[in-house]
Amino acid sequence: MMNYPNLERLIEIIDILRSENGCKWDREQTHSSLRKNMLEEAYEAVDAIDDNDFKHLQEELGDVLLQVVLHSQIAKEEKAFNIEDVAKGISDKLVHRHPHVFGDVKVSSTSEILDNWEKLKKEEKPHRKSIMDGIAKAQSALMSAQKISKKAVNVGFEWPNEDSLYDCVYSEIKEFKDAKTKEDKEEELGDILFAVVNLARWNKLDAEQALLKANKKFINRFKSMEKNANKELEHLTLEEWDELWKKAKKDVQKN
Repeated sequence: MMNYPNLERLIEIIDILRSENGCKWDREQTHSSLRKNMLEEAYEAVDAIDDNDFKHLQEELGDVLLQVVLHSQIAKEEKAFNIEDVAKGISDKLVHRHPHVFGDVKVSSTSEILDNWEKLKKEEKPHRKSIMDGIAKAQSALMSAQKISKKAVNVGFEWPNEDSLYDCVYSEIKEFKDAKTKEDKEEELGDILFAVVNLARWNKLDAEQALLKANKKFINRFKSMEKNANKELEHLTLEEWDELWKKAKKDVQKN
C-alpha cells in the first residue's frame, strides 16, 4: 500500500490554517473568494506544461492541489463533503469509466474507449436532458465553442464538406461588414469566430492552442520591434512600423 505522508501533512496544515488559532486570511476565504485563484493556478500549470518546464510544473501542480484541499476543507466545515469524499468520488468514476481495465469489457481502439466513456458519462448524469448540458460556464469562450461544436457533430449536425464551411465563414464576414449597429457587429463577429472554430475542428486542430501560439508569436515579434526601434514606439510612422514588422517576422522566424 502506497504511503503519502506529505499529502496528509498538507491536509493537516490547511486544517490548522483554517482553525481559530490559524491565519485570519485563510479563515476568511470562501469558495467564491477562491474562484479566481483556482483559474489562475490552473492556467499557470498549463503554462509550465507548454514550456516543458517540469520544475515549474511541480510547483504549479502544488498550487492547484492547494486549491483542491482548501475548497475541500471549507466544504468539510460546512458539513458538505471532505477531501476523502472528493478522492472517493473521482476514484469510483475512473473505475466505472474504465470497464476495459477494471471489468470485462473488450475494446480494440482508442475511439471505442472514448465512445464507452461518453456512454457511461451519460448514464451517470441522467439529469442532463440536452446534448448541450454540462458545458462549463467559466471556461474560455473559445474552449466552450469547441465543445459545443463537437457535441453537435456527435449527433450528426455537421457541414456536408469543407467547402461549405468556408462558404459559411465568408458569409459571416460579409454579414459583419454589412452590419450597421455595434450590437449587430458584435453578434456577427461572434458568428465569425464560431464558424472559424468549426473550421479548426474540421481540420482536427485545437483552436485554443492555435490562438495561444498566435498570441505568443505576436508578443515575440512585438518585442523584437521594440528592440529594433530607434525611437519611442508612439512616434513611429506607419512606414516605420511596417519595416520593423517585416524585420521582426524574419528575426523571430530565425530563432
